[in-house]
Amino acid sequence: MVHYKLSYFPIRGAGEIARQIFAYAGQEFEDNRIPKEEWPAIKPSTPFGQLPLLEVDGKVLAQSHAISRYLARQFGINGKSAWEEAQVNAVADQYKDYLNEVRPYFMVKMGFAEGDAEALAKDVFLPGFKKNYAFFANFLKSSGSGYLVGDSLTWVDLLLAQHTADLLAADGSLLNEFPQFKAHQEKVHSNANIKKWLETRPVTPF
Repeated sequence: MVHYKLSYFPIRGAGEIARQIFAYAGQEFEDNRIPKEEWPAIKPSTPFGQLPLLEVDGKVLAQSHAISRYLARQFGINGKSAWEEAQVNAVADQYKDYLNEVRPYFMVKMGFAEGDAEALAKDVFLPGFKKNYAFFANFLKSSGSGYLVGDSLTWVDLLLAQHTADLLAADGSLLNEFPQFKAHQEKVHSNANIKKWLETRPVTPF
């Protein structure tokens, strides 16, 4: 039996979607949550000096999206054809662009940087959020299935649904302009295995 070990900090962050892919697939894995104080000693031994890391029978894979793409292909949620897989990857890459765009706001909001969170919300986050969720809405509309690509769940549905849930938890009115993503989040998180994971995972602030 293949042994999977996922190493990340004790937060959701960039490790959460890989965890959810395992949960969706019903696949056991070692959920290695590294305390912040232990990270400096481990960092030099990692491929890129960052987490998450996936170990598959001892072989190491870095970068969160590479990990998610690999696991999604292993467990059949990367799209049903080469074209769908490419579309899934396009959404994932745009999501990463979106996060980079709004990163200054979240860094201040989460206490990792100094700045005016209110001003950054108005000038950085909201424009980036509205622009990118409009892009993602086009994919939902085009698929017509309630999922972003094709007629079944893919790993980018997990990615967007978790982000939507986090946004709703912070401000319930934020998605009023995009009600289709409230419905999308509810659809994705109603999956029995995902629902169980969300109810039993460690509680973390982000």
